Amino acid sequence: MADYAQRNGGNRGGYNNRKRRFRGLQALPSSDDVTDSSMAEDDETDRRSSRRAYQEPAHLKVRKQLLSVADPRAHWPQPFKKTDEEIQIIAETVAEHSEDDEIRSNFPDLVLQIVVEQALKIPFVAAVILALNHKRPDLAQEVLARVTTTLNEHFRTGAWREVKLLLRFLACLQGILKAEGVFPVLEELFSRSADLQAASIDDSLGLAIVKIILLTIPYLMASSASGFEAHAGNLLEKTDIIASAPHALEALVDPYPGSGDDLGQESQSIISLLQKQLVAEAAQSWELVCLPRPWRTLPVNDEDKPATPTKHTLPPIIVPSSVLPGVRPQLPEVYFSVYADQDVETVPPTSNIASLILRDSLVDTINSLDYNRNATAKFLIDLDCYFAPESFVKRATPFDRLKDIEAGKSTWKPEDVAVDAVFSQLLQLPNAEHKLVYYHAVLTESCKIAPAAIAPCLGRAIRYLYRSVDAMDLELEYRFMDWFTHHLSNFGFTWKWTEWVDDVELSLAKPKKAFIVGALEKEIRLSFAQRIRGTLPEPYQALITEAKDKDIPDFKYDSDHTPYAPQAREILRLLRAKAPDSEIGTQLTSIEAEALSLGVEDPLIPSTDAYMTAICFIGSKSLSHVLSCIERCKERLLALGPRSEAARRQIITSVMQYWAEKPGVGVNVVDKLLNYTILTPTSVINWALTDNICRGMILTHAHIYEMVASTMHKVTNRVRQIVIARNQPALPAEQVAILEETLERERVHMKDLFATVQDALIGVSSGTVDEMAESRNQDTEGETLLRGWGDRWLRVFRRKMAVEESWIGEMMTISEAMDAEVEATAKVSNGDRAQEKDADNGIS
Repeated sequence: MADYAQRNGGNRGGYNNRKRRFRGLQALPSSDDVTDSSMAEDDETDRRSSRRAYQEPAHLKVRKQLLSVADPRAHWPQPFKKTDEEIQIIAETVAEHSEDDEIRSNFPDLVLQIVVEQALKIPFVAAVILALNHKRPDLAQEVLARVTTTLNEHFRTGAWREVKLLLRFLACLQGILKAEGVFPVLEELFSRSADLQAASIDDSLGLAIVKIILLTIPYLMASSASGFEAHAGNLLEKTDIIASAPHALEALVDPYPGSGDDLGQESQSIISLLQKQLVAEAAQSWELVCLPRPWRTLPVNDEDKPATPTKHTLPPIIVPSSVLPGVRPQLPEVYFSVYADQDVETVPPTSNIASLILRDSLVDTINSLDYNRNATAKFLIDLDCYFAPESFVKRATPFDRLKDIEAGKSTWKPEDVAVDAVFSQLLQLPNAEHKLVYYHAVLTESCKIAPAAIAPCLGRAIRYLYRSVDAMDLELEYRFMDWFTHHLSNFGFTWKWTEWVDDVELSLAKPKKAFIVGALEKEIRLSFAQRIRGTLPEPYQALITEAKDKDIPDFKYDSDHTPYAPQAREILRLLRAKAPDSEIGTQLTSIEAEALSLGVEDPLIPSTDAYMTAICFIGSKSLSHVLSCIERCKERLLALGPRSEAARRQIITSVMQYWAEKPGVGVNVVDKLLNYTILTPTSVINWALTDNICRGMILTHAHIYEMVASTMHKVTNRVRQIVIARNQPALPAEQVAILEETLERERVHMKDLFATVQDALIGVSSGTVDEMAESRNQDTEGETLLRGWGDRWLRVFRRKMAVEESWIGEMMTISEAMDAEVEATAKVSNGDRAQEKDADNGIS
């Protein structure tokens, strides 16, 4: 115990209780004994274990270097390296460790991954291969072989974006390819496109293939190769025939079909615009000023670099005789920009090839990296690092200062170009490639990363889109509204509402007033009425009534003045008590009997109203409450439809009346009732566009468009799922027959539903709806506005129908091609088996 008490000053936590780092000596010497020799002994007896220096594996080092090539963020906070130095270091590292199996297997795969996912880096990755070719041509040949193998697979499956990006990569390597390099592949692609156009003038895949050809040509002409001007000219002469012809669906995807003023741009097909730009660029000897050319600045090593680079024969690239459209629909595209009407150009004009080169690379990056919005936003912010120097002004340059830039220098803002590309996808017709919320998130992340640069750009974009609301396609207007309100919700719901204060007094039939009302409703759905009211100037206060402050709307049957109030209150009590259905049925029967005595034509309507209103009141606390209540009452609700179609529609009326102050919640409940098949798509469409058309005024409400569009989406999505199931390989014949029968039935139902929508809208558009015909001479301006809403709705749903029919046709073509391929394979297999059998029997 005495020894224990003497340790550490007599206790476990005594003074100077630190671990001794050096335990080589058994006892500490006194001060008198400290000599040079004793210190030397200390050094000799130091038993510290030396930590082995970590050597990063070569393949991991190469991976990090290649992923960060041309990336300005990769080296921070270390000194920034020039891109040409990075390229040379990567090539030297790969060449030095070329015998490493990991590098030989992983390096080509990494190159392919970057090319497909990070389109902005394609020229720089190609420059790495060019530098590597000077040191180890065999490795460059391996990369070419892997690229062409993957390219052939994408041709076979119809993955056209991947085809485009891999062809772009090969185009950048044209300088190390023998003979004509990539040009024969483009010629073969054009032949397929011409065949498709000859088979059908409405074909969209042929246009998509021509677009790939046209977007590959600039990279070929900017490569280290030379002397291919004639080849490019010949291709442009051929593509002009297809690129100049308008497509049948092109008019339906025009973002500005109206006749609004001061739009600042004329809608142009991307493929025809690209054709004109390339012809103009050819006349200027293919300057292509915006494209980076990193291979020009690679350092020269006289000892290692031969006089001329080793050239390789491009491995065989096989374009199938029957090309497939792939999973993503190939539809005509129209150029769209939110910065078209500015005094100073902040984005390239449509007369400059840079407008489409920049847009295409950005769009590919955005859509390829949909799984990582943060990475996408960073690429957008760093856009100026991936193109030629002096192409853009300095980041975050205020718009007002652009006028001070001397003539001849670029005034393009990199953040404007990036934001413009995101909006081109968010507002793409007929459909965006990904869910719209992804593009919302990309803009939000970009604004968080660089608020000083992005926020002013978004402000100018919002003002441009709002000015264009009168002429904008209706579907795009509602997409803009959804993004606008979602974006404000991420930044405190702050906006300069005073700029639009003059439009508050307009009629609701005016598109701008309808936009303001719809936006405020959506903001309330994302927050609550009192908070939104606090962000608005005084003129807007009347648009948010006090009734919207109630989280739970009143139960109308609490008033004795409401017909059938006693029975409805009893139904509410029974539902809360989870009473047997028979007791509830007694009260419903009582309402129906009273309604008959009062001369009501369909007594199920008042009983349904009382029942559904009680369900809405009980479920008003949350979505889970209403779903639970609907689940308990599902059997009775399902039984209403077969008894009375009017009663089924009364379900919708009751829901929307209960949630009249918060119609978005009502639309959500109707959507859930559709999922339970309590409501049918036909009943929803008839309720909205027949029973409550109200001279067309109902078309001005954003929540009605949301209800009708989501209902039609459910119908079309079901048809698509059946088509996809039908196209699954190796299905038994019996299952195929069942799916085809189901598909035919659902297609007929879909066409009938679209016909119902169009008939109702044509009545509004032409002014032949009964109520409009009666009031035609009373309000000419109001009638004109309402007929305009009919035209806008009609255009949207005609486009949706055309797109669905086009998609189904293309998918059935895929099915036929797959069936033919399976049949041909079976014949070949059977022939081989017959030959083997003959050989076994001695027959030659």
